[in-house]
Amino acid sequence: MEGTSLYLPIVILLMQCSPSSPVTVSSNRHKVEVREFSDAVLSCMFHTERDQNPRIEWKKKGKGVSFVYFDGQFKGPFEGRASIEGATVTLQRVTQDDAGEYRCEISAPLDSVNLGETNVTLKVLVPPHTPSCEIPSGAVTGSVVQLRCRDQQSIPPATYSWYKDGQQISPPRHTNATYLINARIGILEFKSVAKEDTGRYSCLASNGVGPPKMCEGKRMTIEDVNVSAVVAAVVVVCLVILICGCGGYLLHRNGFFSRELLLSNVNYIPPPQESTDFKHTQSFML
Repeated sequence: MEGTSLYLPIVILLMQCSPSSPVTVSSNRHKVEVREFSDAVLSCMFHTERDQNPRIEWKKKGKGVSFVYFDGQFKGPFEGRASIEGATVTLQRVTQDDAGEYRCEISAPLDSVNLGETNVTLKVLVPPHTPSCEIPSGAVTGSVVQLRCRDQQSIPPATYSWYKDGQQISPPRHTNATYLINARIGILEFKSVAKEDTGRYSCLASNGVGPPKMCEGKRMTIEDVNVSAVVAAVVVVCLVILICGCGGYLLHRNGFFSRELLLSNVNYIPPPQESTDFKHTQSFML
């Protein structure tokens, strides 16, 4: 007993001097991904040293820092569509405006370390929308043709596949293929179109969030170059040039464009007209 009583003050002193756990803040999910118009849970858990009633704040980072939850109330666009349990916040029917980085802050004035924080990133996923498609109605054989497809709203960005007459066009398997497909930016390019490329084309956008969406199909017709029409047009142009040249030559030969004729026409001054009252004036003077 005497030995125990000797060590007891030392044990008590060590307990008083041992550091206590200050305020700590953590999250069990630092990256949250939810579909648009669904609820998002932003987790925040904390432990305090002595303060049993710490101050809880949520802020959103952007161009500046705005309050989400402050002084026991939700602020701004979150008012009326968010709830809190402990320090964990649930945002209801999130949109793209809600996406971003959030910070949970716990302030415990009675603790030795009186401030702790953790960050949670919210990503709002958007299913594909009907893509806009640029499909030419026609082209001539041998020309380079591009078909374009784009969905500006899907998150993450959509990937694209092309269809001809309802059948998916497979990506080319070798470098000598007559066409290329860029699934990331939605381009189908024909290096040299042929008549067999004629058909009804459409594009499908997908990103794994919601059901894929396809644009309305459009027919593209490939035709051969009309050689007869081209030759006829060239002949007509040559005849017009020949006729104009011959006509100009004949006019020049007949002196129509001579320098003397042009100068005489420019410098010609008509003679003054005689006064109709000349005789009357003379008789008056006599």
